[in-house]
Formats: sequence, structure tokens, C-alpha cells
Amino acid sequence: MAAELRDEFGKWRSFFWPIHRVELRKFVPMLAIFFLIAFNYNILRGFKDSLVVTAKNSGAEAIPFIKVWAILPMAILLTFVFTRLANRYSREKVFYVMMIVFLSFFFIFTFFLYPAREWLHPNELADKLQLILPSGFRGLIAIFRNWIFTLFYVMSELWSTAILTVLFWGFANEVTSVSEAKRFYGILSIFANISGIFSGQALIFLSETIFIPQLPYGKEPWEQSILYLNCAVILSGILTIAIFRWLNKHVILPEERSQAHLAKPEKIKMSMRKNFAYLSKSKYLLCIALIVLTYNVAVNLFEVVWKNQIRQIYPDPSSYNVYMGEVLTSIGVVATLVSILFTTNILRRFSWTASALIPPIITLATGALFFFFTVFPNSTLMGITQFMNLSPLYLSVTFGSLHYCLSRVSKYTFYDATKELAFIPLSKESKLKGKAAIDGVGSRLGKSGGSVIHQGFLLFFTTVAASAPFIALFFFCFLVIWIFAVVTLGKQFDEQVNQNAKLDIPEPESKESSPTLQQT
Repeated sequence: MAAELRDEFGKWRSFFWPIHRVELRKFVPMLAIFFLIAFNYNILRGFKDSLVVTAKNSGAEAIPFIKVWAILPMAILLTFVFTRLANRYSREKVFYVMMIVFLSFFFIFTFFLYPAREWLHPNELADKLQLILPSGFRGLIAIFRNWIFTLFYVMSELWSTAILTVLFWGFANEVTSVSEAKRFYGILSIFANISGIFSGQALIFLSETIFIPQLPYGKEPWEQSILYLNCAVILSGILTIAIFRWLNKHVILPEERSQAHLAKPEKIKMSMRKNFAYLSKSKYLLCIALIVLTYNVAVNLFEVVWKNQIRQIYPDPSSYNVYMGEVLTSIGVVATLVSILFTTNILRRFSWTASALIPPIITLATGALFFFFTVFPNSTLMGITQFMNLSPLYLSVTFGSLHYCLSRVSKYTFYDATKELAFIPLSKESKLKGKAAIDGVGSRLGKSGGSVIHQGFLLFFTTVAASAPFIALFFFCFLVIWIFAVVTLGKQFDEQVNQNAKLDIPEPESKESSPTLQQT
């Protein structure tokens, strides 16, 4: 197979750009859309943490409470809205509606909510609650006290689920074949990683921008940085809508009409109840859901501990944002190099299982390093810290940044691509319903599950630092489950591809005891 591709494209083109000329009209706009969506994703990822973690009377302990009591309900509501929209409108219209909802919120936050935050935040009531409730509830009180920042955090977090995962990847999986995906997705990941470099530098530059007194917005540099960052997100979103419109009007619609011979496509009816019922009907979908669940639990368990340490070193929001920008830039650089040199060729030449095992193994190795240095700082790091003239806290943050960087690199280069490839052997209907349930709610349940674990330990131990040893134990348990799910799913994926079949999950009310196969 690899030799055929080299003969078809040439040695170097097969390695760096295995795209046919006739495919450029579809692939290049997809690439631009993915770049812009990923740019916003990275900007919001660092930005939302700076707002919440460094806010008044807040900290990293607020994050678990946000993910359980704010993000999870909103994710379920978002999934419900998405399924209703998908039942009534075309894929293209659903994309526009969802994009406009998010961009409108960021506009309202920037020009209305944030300037009035001192008046809108219930500080007096929060102070009274702080005196009444135990100290373990500090994070819960913080999300109530700074509810505007909480809402921004929720919408920023849901951008990843709604726009990047459900809308874009759902669109990409529908308009590409397995053969195209194996060539397209690796290159898409490269440019998504390059967008991380741009967004990281944007965070640094816009957070260090000199205060302009003449600008009728903000009384200090950080407030003007909020204006610049949100304007960048809004403008990028508008450009995304314009490119998506051109792609659908000039490329996708003509292709669909040609392939369907002008026949009207059958409309797929969906409901949120059936989305969840589909998971229980299929071992294949359950394995994908388990991978998404365990990945998000592990990530959430680590991030709260790491971000709590970062705030101790960088309590100022501008400094915090600059540091996150530096980390995002490092992720973008490393991920771009890995994507160019390894991702596309590994996806083409090795099995799905081998490719999908890379992220959990990297996460396990680097996570072990971080938690070891965090849980045992004095006995293990004392000699190193004295030699390097660094504090144990600073060195622990550095190892956490290394873990965050490498685990994110493995996510962008292998986890996302292999997860999306796993959906392709499904029939169109099964793909749409299963993906909506797994990505719309499954990932949220994973993050909320990690947050529930954090909340339990915070209520008992009061601080994130005191609960770190127990968090580490849960972290490694979920990684073992993740690896098991990958191996199990890999066997089923290979079977479907080898049979050249589409896996059709039966309706929940169906009396069939096993999935049916539609030969293609």
C-alpha cells in the first residue's frame, strides 16, 4: 500500500502532501475551517483558565465545580438542541446556527457583561456563604461569586465539543471516505497544531500589550487584553462561516447532487433518548465511548492539580495568560513536527490499534513523572532543586507542563485522528446518532466524572494539594481502562474494514440481537 502511494504521488509528495489535485477544492477550504476553529479553541483554552483561576476569591478548585454544576447541564442541553436542529434543518444551517450562538455570546460578554461585572457579581452574598459553609465549598462559592466568568468558561469549554468535535468532525466524516480520511486527517492535524502556535503567540502578545488610555475600554492592561482576545475569536468565527458557506455552495452541494442523481436525500430523525440507547446496543460504540470517557477523566484529574500549582507561581491574570501562551506555543511546535514527520505515515502504515495506543502510553509515562515529583517533592527533588536553584513547586510545574505538552501533542496527532477514523465504518445513521451521544455528552461525563472525584476529595481534604496522592491513584486506574478499550475496539475496527462493510446499529426498539452489515 505504501509503495503504491509513493508511485502515485512521488516519494516526497506521498510523505508531505498525499492529496490529489482534483481534491483541492474540497480539502483546502476544510483545512482553513479547521485551522480557524482550532485557533479559537486554543485561544479560549488558555483564556478561560486565566479568568477563573486568578479571579477574586477563586482558584483551580473552582474548576471541578464548574464542570459538574455548570458544564454538564449545559452540555446535555446543547446535545438536546443539536439533535432538534439536526432533525429540522440541513447540516449547513445547523452549523450556522451554532456558530452564531457562540459568537453572539462572546460579543455580549465583551461589551456588556464584563464591563458590568462589579455590579453583576454577588460579592456580598458570596462573602456570607463563605462564613457559613465549610472551606471545602470554596470552589462552589467562587463559581457563584464570579458567575460571569463561569459562564465564559462554560461557553469556551463547549466550543470544543459543539464546534470542533460535533460540527466540524461530523461534517468531515460525512464528506470523506476512509481512504481520503487516512490522507486528509493527518494533514488537518498538522495545520491545527500550527494554529496552536499562532494562538499561543496571540495570547502572549495580547496579554503583554501596553495599556492605551485613549481606548474607551478597560481601566488596566488586562481588561484591554480581554477586548483584543475576544475580538480575535469573533473575527475568526465570522471568517469560518464565510469559508464554510463557499465550500457548501460550490463544492459539497454539487457533489451530493451528482452522487444522488438529483434524488432527494433521506432525512435522519434523531432524539437524545435514542442516542443513548444506541450506545447500549453496540459494543463498538461502547468502546469508543469508553475511550472518550477515560481520556477526559484522566485529563481533568491532572489539569486541576497542575493549574493549582501554576496559580501559586503566577497569581496575576496577565502573567498566567502569558505562561499558558508559552505552553500552547510549545505544544503547537512539537505537535506540528510530530504531525509532519510521523502522524500521516503511521496512520497509513500501521494498524488502528497501534496508532490509538500512542496517546494513553505517553499520558501514562509523563503523568507518572509529574505525580511522582508532585506527591514526593522533598525526598526526591531536594538535590535537584538545590543544584538547579529552583523551588520544588517551580520544578513540579515544569514537569506538569511537560506532561501537558506531550499528552496534548499525542491527542492532536493521534487521539483525534484515530477516534474519528473509528466512526467511519459505521453506517450514516449510526455514525450521526452515535457521534452525537459520545461527543455531545460522553466527553462531558468524562470531565464531570473527574470533577466529581476532585469535589469529593476537596470536601474532605479542603485543598487540591492535600488530595493529590489520591488523585494520582485514580488517574492511573482510568489510564489502564483506556488502554483496554483501545485494544478491544481495534479488533472490531479491523474486522469491519477487512470485510469492507458498514456497521449498522439497530434501532433500540428492534428485536434483532446482533448488528447487521451492509456490504459496500
